[in-house]
Amino acid sequence: MPVYEYRCESCGRYHQQLVLALSTYQVPPCPRCGKPTLKKLMSRFAVKRSEESRLDDLADPSSFADVDENDPRSVARWARKMGESLGEDMGPEFDEMVDRMEAGEMPDEDGGMGGMDMGGMDDAGDAAGLGDVSAPD
Repeated sequence: MPVYEYRCESCGRYHQQLVLALSTYQVPPCPRCGKPTLKKLMSRFAVKRSEESRLDDLADPSSFADVDENDPRSVARWARKMGESLGEDMGPEFDEMVDRMEAGEMPDEDGGMGGMDMGGMDDAGDAAGLGDVSAPD
């Protein structure tokens, strides 16, 4: 059952119509002005994508093209976009961090990442504070 969208050429009002049977459907008059001047619009549509497809898009280097790593607002826009692309709630800590970046605050200025940078290294350069984790010779 499609929903058709129309715009009245007389009064400019938008109208949506649920169509129960295509065989008997006729374009209705405008519900606002009553004139038979509704013109069908191209509707937006959604495409269901696999998780693999969404992750491939996230890994595409072109998704980083407009990110200025020195501008927290730019990083915040990218983080929001990536969070929405994942389709999952990233939690209140993520939202708080992005809110702070949108306000122009760099997260690592006051240890805002809990002493960890984005790469999982603490301020001394140790991964998770474990000391030297290099492979043995």
